[in-house]
Amino acid sequence: MGNEPPELVQKRLWVQGRKFRYEVNRLRLPNGVEGEWDCVRHPGGALAVPITPEGQLVLVRQYRFAAQGRLLEFPAGTVEGGEDPLTTIQRELQEETGYRAHTWRSLGEFFLAPGYSDEVIYAYLATDLAPLAHPPDQDADEDIAVVLLSPQALQAAIDRGEGVDAKTIASFFLARRFWGGADFKER
Repeated sequence: MGNEPPELVQKRLWVQGRKFRYEVNRLRLPNGVEGEWDCVRHPGGALAVPITPEGQLVLVRQYRFAAQGRLLEFPAGTVEGGEDPLTTIQRELQEETGYRAHTWRSLGEFFLAPGYSDEVIYAYLATDLAPLAHPPDQDADEDIAVVLLSPQALQAAIDRGEGVDAKTIASFFLARRFWGGADFKER
């Protein structure tokens, strides 16, 4: 068997939600076997690893219905139709945390859960932070608290399994690699 893709036999849309859609696809594999695969189609998300000049990480503690609790996360948001992911996260950082970053660096992109979703996260390092003079009001459907943590405190929370989501964990380790270590202090 080579690298040829499976053949799409049938696509059925089951649910069209506010931010994503759920499909069931019937595929014929290169070996002739047919089966059904479920997929959540998502426009993608953008995430910032914001670091203050003092080396503190800016996170949010946000209520997540699917997890039935509050998770510790880096600020993130859904990429709106046709929007550049950097534009998305620049807006989201301000809306969710009340900070603006003057320097942005791409950390790369990754699939969040490719076993059932095509969602890609575009991760950025956000530095040269400054608080906004007049932070915008949060969206009415968000329950968010801003949290400043040292990299060591976030690492400890991850090690203890304390409600830190996967995109935050992955981006934390990408940022450490790009930033050049664990202390995250401005150079």
